[in-house]
Amino acid sequence: MHTEQLISTFVEYYEERGHRRITGSTLLPPDGDSVLFTSSGMHPLTPHLEGRPHPLGKRLVNVQRCLRTTDLDEVGDATHLTVFEMLGTWSLGDYEGPLSLDWGYGLLTEGLGIDPGLLHATAFAGDSRTGPDTASVELWQGLGVPVELTVDDNWWSNGPVGPCGPDSEIFLWSGEGPPRSTPTGDDRWVEVWNHVTMTHRRLGDGSLVPLPQRNVDTGLGLERLASLLQGRSSVFACDVFDPWRRHLPVLWPLDEPSLRLVCDHLRSAVVVLGDGVRPASTGRGYVLRRLARRVLTVLWRDDPSRSIEDLPEELVRHTLDHFRQDARPGDVLRMLREEEHRFSRLLERGRQVLARPRFQGPLTEDDFDHLHDTHGLPRDLITSLRRHEDRGTRAGGRPQR
Repeated sequence: MHTEQLISTFVEYYEERGHRRITGSTLLPPDGDSVLFTSSGMHPLTPHLEGRPHPLGKRLVNVQRCLRTTDLDEVGDATHLTVFEMLGTWSLGDYEGPLSLDWGYGLLTEGLGIDPGLLHATAFAGDSRTGPDTASVELWQGLGVPVELTVDDNWWSNGPVGPCGPDSEIFLWSGEGPPRSTPTGDDRWVEVWNHVTMTHRRLGDGSLVPLPQRNVDTGLGLERLASLLQGRSSVFACDVFDPWRRHLPVLWPLDEPSLRLVCDHLRSAVVVLGDGVRPASTGRGYVLRRLARRVLTVLWRDDPSRSIEDLPEELVRHTLDHFRQDARPGDVLRMLREEEHRFSRLLERGRQVLARPRFQGPLTEDDFDHLHDTHGLPRDLITSLRRHEDRGTRAGGRPQR
C-alpha cells in the first residue's frame, strides 16, 4: 500500500467514527512550547489535553510531521528517521482506551488487511502509584491478541512534567519463522502504534495528580508502517524514499549505512528549510546546520569533490510536495549550497588551528572550550578532524568554489 493511500485510509476510517481532521502541519511548535521542534502529534494539543476545549470538538485525527533529535544517532537502523510523519487520533474527554484499541485493531486487520496472527500487544502492569491497565488487557484477550505486561515500557509521559498515563502498544511481526519471545525479548516485533490513556499530570517533584478529563492520544509512524505493509526491509526502502534511492547511489556511491544517513539527513534538512528555519549557531538553526554538516562529513570522507550542488532538484521537489510545503526547490538548494561553502571554510580553518603545537596532544576540556569560544569549532567537528588526522587521511574538506 502506497503511503498516500495509507494516509487517506487512516483519516477516512476515523472520520467515519466522528473524528475531525486537524489541517496544517509544521515542525515549529506553538508559542510557549519549550521544545525546538514538534516531536509528536500531541505537542500542539497539550492545552486541550489539559482541559481547554478544542474548536473542532472532542474527537480529532491528523497527520503531523515530526522531528526528533534524540534519534539522530539511531538513524541508519531499520526503523528510525529524523523527520517523519505521525498519524494521530485523540479523544479529549470522550471515549476511553479500550474503544481506541478496538478501532485500531479494526483498522489494521480489516482496513489494512494485516493478519491478526502477526500482532502482539503490550500493556501497563501497574506500579506502586497506579494499578494495572486491566481494561486494555481484557480488550486484547477478547480479540485473541497476545499481550505482554510491562512497567516502564508502558507508561508514557511528555517529558519530566506534563500529561502522562498508561499506554498499550501494538507490535507487528517483521521476521521469518516463529518469534523467539514477546516484544521485549525479540526485536523483530516492530512497534507500530501507541495508544496512551492520559489520566494524570506529572508535577516537578515527580508526583502525579489527576487530569480534569481522561484523554486518549494515539500515534502511528507512517513510514514505519508503510515499510512493513510494503514488505520492505527498513523505513529507507518504503516508497517515500524511492526517488532518493534511485538517484543518490548513482550520484554518490555509498555503503548502505552511509546512504541511509545521507538520505535521511538531506531529506530532513529540506523539510526543516521548507518550514522556514535557517542555518544558525544555536537553536533550531543549529539542528539544521548539524544535519547538513553530518551529510557533508560522510560525503567528503571518501571523495572531497562531492557537492550538494550535484543534488537533483527533483528530489527536493518530491520531498516538499510530499510534506505539503510551499518553499521553492531552487531556494532550498541555494541555502544548502551556502551552508556547504560555509562548512568548507570552517574545516580549512579548523585544520589550521589544530595543526598548532598547543593542540598536538590529547585535548582537555579547556582546549575544547577555547576552540569553540575563540575559533567557533564545535566539539563534534574537532573530534572528526582529529579522527581523520589520526588515520593519516584528509579531514574531508574540499576546495572552495
